[in-house]
Amino acid sequence: MKLLFDTHTFMWWHSEPDRIPIDTLTLLQNPNHELLLSIVSLWEMQIKIQLGKLTLRDDLELMPKTQQEQNNITLVSINFLHILELKNLPLHYKDPFDRLLLAQSKVENATLIRAC
Repeated sequence: MKLLFDTHTFMWWHSEPDRIPIDTLTLLQNPNHELLLSIVSLWEMQIKIQLGKLTLRDDLELMPKTQQEQNNITLVSINFLHILELKNLPLHYKDPFDRLLLAQSKVENATLIRAC
């Protein structure tokens, strides 16, 4: 099973895994599941850092590298199929980062993991 991290879930997975519900944590820790991190989440975090809305415990530059080494997380770039999938999403998804993550999860046949 492919699991695509929501931005908050990834931040918690990296720094505060105790904030993730136990059933979600069990899914993420299963070695048979492929863990995916979208570049969209890194983009969202960088924007929020620059706006003063987010402070991370670790350097953003190191977070994906650390997770790739420790948990074999695969980075997912944005491609044109992801953009085209946006037209199929209901309009009640307003946040552009969430919309793109949802579109990516559909195109990549992955479950979007949200901890909240």
